[in-house]
Amino acid sequence: MKQLETAFAKSGLPGAVALIADRDGVRFVGAYGQADATSGAPMEVDTVFQIASMTKAIVSAGAMQLVEGGKLDLDAPIGGLLPQLADPKVLTGFADSGEPQLRPASRPITLRHLLTHTAGLGYFFIRPEVLRYFASIGMPAPGSLASIQMPLLFDPGENWEYSVATDWVGLAIEAATGKRLGEYLQQSLFDPLGMSATTFRDALPDDAARVHARTPEGGFAIQPMYLGGGEYDAGGGGLLSTVQDYARFTRMILRGGELDGQRVLSEASVAEMARNQVAPLRAGYMGTAMPELAQPYDTFPDQHTGWGLGFLINPEQGPNGRAPDSLAWAGIFNSYYWIDPANGVTGVMMSQLAPFGDAGALGFFAALEREAYGIGA
Repeated sequence: MKQLETAFAKSGLPGAVALIADRDGVRFVGAYGQADATSGAPMEVDTVFQIASMTKAIVSAGAMQLVEGGKLDLDAPIGGLLPQLADPKVLTGFADSGEPQLRPASRPITLRHLLTHTAGLGYFFIRPEVLRYFASIGMPAPGSLASIQMPLLFDPGENWEYSVATDWVGLAIEAATGKRLGEYLQQSLFDPLGMSATTFRDALPDDAARVHARTPEGGFAIQPMYLGGGEYDAGGGGLLSTVQDYARFTRMILRGGELDGQRVLSEASVAEMARNQVAPLRAGYMGTAMPELAQPYDTFPDQHTGWGLGFLINPEQGPNGRAPDSLAWAGIFNSYYWIDPANGVTGVMMSQLAPFGDAGALGFFAALEREAYGIGA
């Protein structure tokens, strides 16, 4: 895979693992660089990563299992299960004193709103208004339930805004099943799919890849950022996994809900997850209120991208080979994946580098995609 080796050398990443698979199995997996650039620990194909927001698609699939079973409803008000969301308020601004100004939302929040990021919720590192709101009431501890409790930025269904919504989906799963989110996912997805390395953990394992940041001198420093170990299993970004484990999930989606004889979702549910749910809204663009954590990001700035129940959807041919109506998303430490049902191919790349949207990481991921489609040399 000369193209990948060249792209990794140009990327300036400390380390990465990349994988290409199809419906029948893994075509290629390779490890590059170091899991910890300060200690020299090498990257391995089974190195554990914080997959951050790549958690969202897994939790969305878990919710759809419960929709199939009648334990969750896509379009019923979610406040019956989650009282914290039963009486949503919309943030309209701030008084001269700094106090947040709120009004009642015009409609209730539903599970579909949460899965499509149209509930009106936000992220403090993306939207300055959310950061200002928390500053006005007192910044909540990372990993606390208080950190995902906020007013809405708009009425449910009126816009698309990337957000903590999938954390609430995880809490809805817990309310509907009476199980901790990690326990439910273990039984319903990880065990059936053979995802033996995917889990929530209270602490980062010693042999996991470390999150890096570039230094002014051109090297790397370790950033002690861990997204797990909070008050709840963070359905929006708390899972640890490996590239090979995650590919078992993406291959299941590619195969319409089944892998190695284990059906975990119906074909109808997978089709619903893959259908653009937000038109005529455009999905996918993320701004920033904390550029040291995440740069502004837009996967396809020249396309009117959509969103399904857990995935970004590109409506046109991608520049590196993926077909229209492919599914994709990413994790904040520069990990990325895509699922192309039309061509029967999926790719996963994981690295651990802040901030998100790193040009070198995106370049390496683009090379992985071109390799999957036989483009370039």
